[in-house]
Amino acid sequence: MTNEFVLEAITREFPESVISSSEPYGMLTIEVKKEDLKKIVHYLKDSTLEINFLTDVCGIHYPEFPEKEIGVVYHLHNMMTNFRLRLKIFMSRENIEVDSLVDLYAGANWMERETYDFFGIKFKGHPDLRPILNMEDLGYHPMLKEYRLEDGTRTDKDDAMFGR
Repeated sequence: MTNEFVLEAITREFPESVISSSEPYGMLTIEVKKEDLKKIVHYLKDSTLEINFLTDVCGIHYPEFPEKEIGVVYHLHNMMTNFRLRLKIFMSRENIEVDSLVDLYAGANWMERETYDFFGIKFKGHPDLRPILNMEDLGYHPMLKEYRLEDGTRTDKDDAMFGR
């Protein structure tokens, strides 16, 4: 199975859903429309592509891009052919909700909870969406780039040293 074959299969089945694709470090990476994600993942799992393992779900935050400020990245894997695929979806801060994949991959349960916990991304249809690592009364999502990395009273370091 090749990157070209999988990309062609996805674009054939979902021609309006694929926004962009690339191959950083040889891994096929496809940005898809948020509302079509679950249909695409269901197709990948149940078709002859047999993408049968969800390796990871993680959030990303790009505050400099308001229309694509919050993202979710899904790493998927076909264990038989050792084929790996990365799917990305993006959304604005006002619409920070995506369909849960728990009914397709049971392992998505804790991964989605962790992503909710750190980024505040809500997963529609998740059976138990609550913080998993942080305290429930924390009141904010610590991985969002809204908070200073260092104590503001320190003069020996500034945010520029940390890529901000």
